[in-house]
Amino acid sequence: MRALDLFCGAGGASQGLADAGFEVVGVDLEPQPGYPFQFVQANALGYPLEGFDLIWASPPWQRFTAYRRRPNHVRARANLIPKIRRRLAAAGVPYVIENVPGAPLKNPATLCGSAFGLDVRRHRCFETSFPVDEPGCSHHRQKPRFPPATNRTNLRSTVEVGVWRIPLETQQRAMGIDWMSREELSQAIPPAYSRYIAGQCITLDRPLRTG
Repeated sequence: MRALDLFCGAGGASQGLADAGFEVVGVDLEPQPGYPFQFVQANALGYPLEGFDLIWASPPWQRFTAYRRRPNHVRARANLIPKIRRRLAAAGVPYVIENVPGAPLKNPATLCGSAFGLDVRRHRCFETSFPVDEPGCSHHRQKPRFPPATNRTNLRSTVEVGVWRIPLETQQRAMGIDWMSREELSQAIPPAYSRYIAGQCITLDRPLRTG
């Protein structure tokens, strides 16, 4: 089985797809020197989609995050979701579009790190062309045990990702990723998310390719 990861970044979703049993090809407009699988530097909006059993796409999320109100912190990005949705729907294979809460996805499933025993919550939404069971959050399992922000005294129940005051190894362990920098982690999803969704795809009662 082959999976294509569009807008792959440093490969968080790709790792989960590989863990589920897929041979993965990643595509991104920016170079990704640490990407752990076959990588193609190209425009995801024009890359050929033939020959894959599952297509994953994580178009830029900055337009939809709360940080969009802080122009000095994130660059404005176009909404590429409608365009990529049309491409994926026409490809004839199962697909996933991943983005942040608030993005204009159709009937998305929401996943949380607490459902997978991770020390992050990192809610992300997934529009899929196939049914996905939503395991729900398990925040109660995440007990206070991590250092607080500098202006607070209470321990945190999760690890804050992408900050300098927390050791990189702690952040990597919380995400289930051991090869990314802080900046790359801040853009990534835990591989457990894509492994779970890819597993749902594999159990479909039909061949993956429909074309």
